[in-house]
Amino acid sequence: MAYALGRGSLAKLTGVHPDLVKVVKRAIEITPVDFQVLEGVRSLARQKQLVAQGASTTLRSRHLTGHAVDIAPLIDRKVSWHWPHYYPLAEAIKKAAKEVGVAIEWGGDWKSFKDGPHWQLPHAKYPA
Repeated sequence: MAYALGRGSLAKLTGVHPDLVKVVKRAIEITPVDFQVLEGVRSLARQKQLVAQGASTTLRSRHLTGHAVDIAPLIDRKVSWHWPHYYPLAEAIKKAAKEVGVAIEWGGDWKSFKDGPHWQLPHAKYPA
């Protein structure tokens, strides 16, 4: 089944690095699981709020510079926080990144503080 990004997801890509936008737009075309962009560019005030809530561990998030997005699978049109739903989505996003020639990192691959929705362009190739 083919999916498309909704208006809200497209709006949340405003200000996000064009290479990351390319990945997200290609991923929606090939994903087996529908998804939504939860957040793109983030203000420092929002980042501080997330750190205070324990939802983030840094004030140097790639969201602040437009180098990260949070994406969640939609199951029955609702955001899912269930880890098994993130793996097929991750495969599609990684495949999309490879197809468009963009290096990408997934928070779900991190050794500590795993972050399933988080995708970012690597610091080494995309300095802020």
